[in-house]
Amino acid sequence: MNIRHVSSRLIEREMVETASDYHNSHENPCIGSNNIYNFQKLLKLVKINMTLTPSLSSFVMHFGEMGSRWGFNRTVGQMYALLVISEAPLSASDIAEALSISRGNVSMGLKELQSWQLVQISHQPGDRKEYFTALGSIWDMAKRVMEERRKREIDPTLSLLRTILLDSTEQQETDHARQRLQEIHDLLESLTKWTNELQRLSPENLNTLLKLSSGVGKVLDMKDKFITRDIRPQGER
Repeated sequence: MNIRHVSSRLIEREMVETASDYHNSHENPCIGSNNIYNFQKLLKLVKINMTLTPSLSSFVMHFGEMGSRWGFNRTVGQMYALLVISEAPLSASDIAEALSISRGNVSMGLKELQSWQLVQISHQPGDRKEYFTALGSIWDMAKRVMEERRKREIDPTLSLLRTILLDSTEQQETDHARQRLQEIHDLLESLTKWTNELQRLSPENLNTLLKLSSGVGKVLDMKDKFITRDIRPQGER
């Protein structure tokens, strides 16, 4: 699927229809409300077109590729990227037009994003459409992706490993394999506890922790250098 701006032909067609409605509204005042509606629709199309600059289109495309590695498909990733960079809430039609995808794909993608708790729904006065925005901050997004991936990937793996390790009917010749499985289990369990602690931190504290962690690596490197220097033979110092 190619990400591109809203087609200029589409906007030109809307302009022609709007101009025609404007002309007809003078001859028949009863259709003046349609004229206003078309102008609002045209402004919305132009707004989306102006939002998707070439650089932002590249970001949306790349986010889709990354999304396929995070656990949801490319189209869903592109939809979420569009919502993240959009200042105003977008309807399903807005998303379909901006990304040149079918309404069916948009509907399925929005349901998946809701299951990940990454979007929220809002309504506008006098409009039956549902509008969507990205839920929370960028930190909230990162924590939500981490949590959902843990539920979908890590937790089932830990459950399987626990079942295997608790099975006492295996033969002695599998001791090496069981030891390796135990190491995998312990590593995943440690990572799970660590990520759970991160989930409890506020964005401010999490950002501070990340900054401190970069300094910890430098301290450990210095410690290793001092230890290596101290244990060298006397003649090599």
